[in-house]
Amino acid sequence: MGFTRRRPGKDGRVGYQALYDDARGVRQTAGTFTTRKAADKAWQRAEARIAEGKPGDPRRGKQTFRTYVEDRWLPNHRMEATTRQDYVYAIKAHIMPYFADMKMRDITSETVREWITHLKQNGVSAHRIKYCKTSILNAIFTTAVNDGVIIYHPSRGVATDPVPEKPRRTITPEQFDLIYNALPDADAQLLVETDIESGLRWGELTELRVKDLDTRTRVLTVSRAVVELVPEYHPEGKRFLVKEYPKDKRTRRFKLSPQITTKLKAHIEAQNLTSNDLLFARRHTPPKPPLHLVEPTDPTFTAPNGRTYAHGTITAYNLGKCKCDHCRGAYAAYRASRRAKGKDNPRKPRVVDTDPHISANWFRKHCWHPARDAAALDWSPRIHDLRHAHASWLLAGGADLQVVKERLGHRKISTTERYLHTLPTADETALEALNKIRNTFAITDLDLQGQLQEAQAKIAQLQAALADQLLVERANPTRNLRSL
Repeated sequence: MGFTRRRPGKDGRVGYQALYDDARGVRQTAGTFTTRKAADKAWQRAEARIAEGKPGDPRRGKQTFRTYVEDRWLPNHRMEATTRQDYVYAIKAHIMPYFADMKMRDITSETVREWITHLKQNGVSAHRIKYCKTSILNAIFTTAVNDGVIIYHPSRGVATDPVPEKPRRTITPEQFDLIYNALPDADAQLLVETDIESGLRWGELTELRVKDLDTRTRVLTVSRAVVELVPEYHPEGKRFLVKEYPKDKRTRRFKLSPQITTKLKAHIEAQNLTSNDLLFARRHTPPKPPLHLVEPTDPTFTAPNGRTYAHGTITAYNLGKCKCDHCRGAYAAYRASRRAKGKDNPRKPRVVDTDPHISANWFRKHCWHPARDAAALDWSPRIHDLRHAHASWLLAGGADLQVVKERLGHRKISTTERYLHTLPTADETALEALNKIRNTFAITDLDLQGQLQEAQAKIAQLQAALADQLLVERANPTRNLRSL
């Protein structure tokens, strides 16, 4: 039940404060007024809004965009860890610098359009602008409307520049063989071949364990995925987070070919893997041994800048650019001694990551990109394009569309349909049909032309015979009279 409280001011004047309890039972104020009657009406209106299911306090719209997003929206909005990481980066880079100090109630559709123009002028791509507006800003304002912070949705209906869809290219079997043969070792080749044979996403592929493959029935179960995060966004401050569900939130099972199953089985036996071990794991390299200060044969050297330096000095390492073992060891010892004394802001000891999952960035840098460059293709396929190739090859080979959808874990069959006719040879059937129709009409036209020529020849013969007959009749007119 609301009430009015008498409240003397600093100047001696008496005011009346309207108080009420919100939907959570927390005491709130509806403002201070000069008369008791006005204060009574204020808390009564507030209670009426709560009774109507509208607990929103107009003063909540006075909070800044930064306060709402950082204190309320981000901590409480439900989303995947990778999505939260991407959202935070985009908010800090493109959204917060423009909207940070604006009050939530003052942001309008016109403000959002001005923000889009601002991003375009700063060189932000149309794709990035669409992502920030459609995925992030819309979600923020939708929640704010639902929470009663603002009355209307300022970014709904605001258009962004169109983002044309790039033509989809698919790795052909010939191109795959070139990349496969250029991979550095057998483990990388087996990983890539499993990817092209199964069509798994990278997080699903690198989280596969021995227990997920039934080598007898060749059935593979996909029930988990791993994502790579910045430790700041990991619940435990780690690098890899295993999710107990794949992207489509449901477990799927499908068969592998006999040849890839045989290879995986041989790999499991050769590596002595147990049931819970990863099929593809990162090999940890031992730490580098410390550098030993071996005295060089020549105590001095001439640097590229023309000056002479003595080995083992800081100037030799920094200015002379000498990176021999002696100079590197001397520089490392010098830095270590300073850090031991608390100088130079000593770094935290490096923690070795023992997680066996393979980093996508590491695999791209050390395996995929070198093999792709060695293959000398006319385009630059990604690792994820192996999944696209799997779908395209199945469909081009006559596999059922629904079967391919289930293997890939798509929610909608329209997503799977995108992989139809993506191979370079996919249009050959259409071209053959077109040529067949054109040739049929061409043959028909030739037949008609031949028949027309024959008819014209016969007409010419008849005309010639009639002409000869007329000449004969003109030459013998009496013969014609006798016949009469």
